[in-house]
Amino acid sequence: MLTVTLPDGSQLSVAEGATAGDVAAQIGPRLAKVAIAAVVNGETVDLNQPLHGNCGIELLTPKADDDRAMAVMRHSCAHVMAEAICRLFPNTKLVYGPAVENGFYYDIDLDRPLTPDDFEAIEKAMEAIVREDKPFTRVDLSRADAMPKLQAEGNRYKVDNAERADGDCLSFYVTGTQPGADFEDLCRGPHVPSTGRIGAFKIMQVSGAFYRGDPSEKQLQRVYGTTWPDKKALKAYLDQLEEAKKRDHRRIGTELGLYVIDPQVGPGMVLWKPKGAVLRKQLEEFILGELVKQGYKPVYCPHVGRLDLYRTSGHYPYYKDSQFAPIRMPDGEELLLKPMNCPHHIKIFQSDPHSYRDLPVRFAEFGTVYRYEQSGELAGMTRVRGFTQDDAHIFCTPEQLPQELDGCLRLVRLALETLGLKDYRVRLGLRDPASDKYIGGDAVWAQAEEAVRSAARNSGLRFSEEAGEAAFYGPKIDFVVRDCIGREWQLGTVQVDYNLPERFGLEYVGSDNAPHRPVMIHRAPFGSFERFVAILIEHFAGAFPLWLAPVQVAVLSISEKSAEYAQQVHGQLCDAGLRSELDVSAEKIGPKKHAARQQKVPYIVVVGEQEAQAGTVNVNDRDGKTLGTFALAEFIGRCQEEVRTRTLSS
Repeated sequence: MLTVTLPDGSQLSVAEGATAGDVAAQIGPRLAKVAIAAVVNGETVDLNQPLHGNCGIELLTPKADDDRAMAVMRHSCAHVMAEAICRLFPNTKLVYGPAVENGFYYDIDLDRPLTPDDFEAIEKAMEAIVREDKPFTRVDLSRADAMPKLQAEGNRYKVDNAERADGDCLSFYVTGTQPGADFEDLCRGPHVPSTGRIGAFKIMQVSGAFYRGDPSEKQLQRVYGTTWPDKKALKAYLDQLEEAKKRDHRRIGTELGLYVIDPQVGPGMVLWKPKGAVLRKQLEEFILGELVKQGYKPVYCPHVGRLDLYRTSGHYPYYKDSQFAPIRMPDGEELLLKPMNCPHHIKIFQSDPHSYRDLPVRFAEFGTVYRYEQSGELAGMTRVRGFTQDDAHIFCTPEQLPQELDGCLRLVRLALETLGLKDYRVRLGLRDPASDKYIGGDAVWAQAEEAVRSAARNSGLRFSEEAGEAAFYGPKIDFVVRDCIGREWQLGTVQVDYNLPERFGLEYVGSDNAPHRPVMIHRAPFGSFERFVAILIEHFAGAFPLWLAPVQVAVLSISEKSAEYAQQVHGQLCDAGLRSELDVSAEKIGPKKHAARQQKVPYIVVVGEQEAQAGTVNVNDRDGKTLGTFALAEFIGRCQEEVRTRTLSS
């Protein structure tokens, strides 16, 4: 008998050779009916895969918020879509079809272009396959048997995929029970038990894609789809996509005149226009004020450094593929556009001797860094090649580490919650021991990981742990924020680093008068200003709270007779520190108000002869609601208080 441990710690005894499906059936018939896969000792597997030895097991059911379960369903749906396309277009050569975030795709080689006009026919063929409720059957073949089979099929892509695969055995999945007769595909799996277990789906789009991203290869067609547990969840996702289109920061950013990306300057290089610069400056001043309270010292660093600096830090080998090429100077010296600020801050720390009495030392900089993102990955301000981080580095003693981490976490939480981003989860990014992308030994990693784990635990925040998500030099605490339409973004981060101080030989003199190695903390509450502002644009749909709005008040005159008073109102607003915009043109008041609402100005002040005589202002909001008539001094006072308290809603 085998002992199976469930997530709640309870245990079951099952027969040798039992499957995860047998475990589900032993727990109860309802679970056996809804389970679609299992996680056995951390690995997601088919329900009909035999268990080997005592193990921990978690049964997966179709839940929209369970990425593991949805990845299995989406990958299975990709197979169903591939079979449907092959039924409709027998000349199709399949390449590969993975699950991706919120959906799946399949790359295909087909002698005719697919268009959205084909989607309905593909979906109907998929529906027929789902109704047939055919089982997904795994077939394992030795490499010696599998390769001739694939070569005989004449699909060079599958042959290439098989040659790249590890191991002496290759697996195929048959949609049905008859290999060679039913549809089958080279695949690692896992899959849902049968096609009837796939939920609601929709074909979304088709685009071009080179095989393995190689432009010298033939261009393929990439067909994207999405699937969810049921029609209700699918509709919610499609509604979210529609709302996201309305909030797209690329469209709103252009309409509000916040930024521009000019092809002559370069893709992924953001030019902040005056209104966007105002918005960014408000964020900078907000976070800078908090840094001063916590004892941070501002520093400035150049945009380039010698290549050897980044070789020492490890950034050059570990980030090499995503960096701009080194700049070779006439004298042979090589410089690099800095990919990170931390090596520069390290050298500032190293420029002076330090005693334990000096620590912690906290350096902060709004530092611009550069990464050579691939052209296909660039997206507005969320993925760019040059971006500015609200970066800081703390050098402290090991004894000071818990307190410093607590201060960093409180700062990130304050930054997010001040902006109304209160729906977040915390993710601990840990090292994957099987990977070679990390520097440093096991002992320092164990210390660092325990430090972030303790900090998260002591903060009272709920957190999850994810192996493989650490930075190459240390583990991190990431804040994953859910915006107002349910999308998740990784924003603030706090990282513990024992390795870079070691690589650079950093020291301080301890109370024993001997040299000691400091611990380093990397932290950024916002992360990239470009990405953070893009997320804010979409979260607020461009309707920023008063303290952030590039233009806070629009002053509009009804006619020429009230133009002089409008100018006086505008002047007093500006003198009070408010960002005011004046319109005394001959245009009618209706179009003036419409233009201000289009620019999402929080308060629209209308003045006519009556207001001029009384010294008042008629105030409207950007949604078209009339808020009433106020004495000018009262209105100014209310605005100042709203800015001072950083109120989110007017």
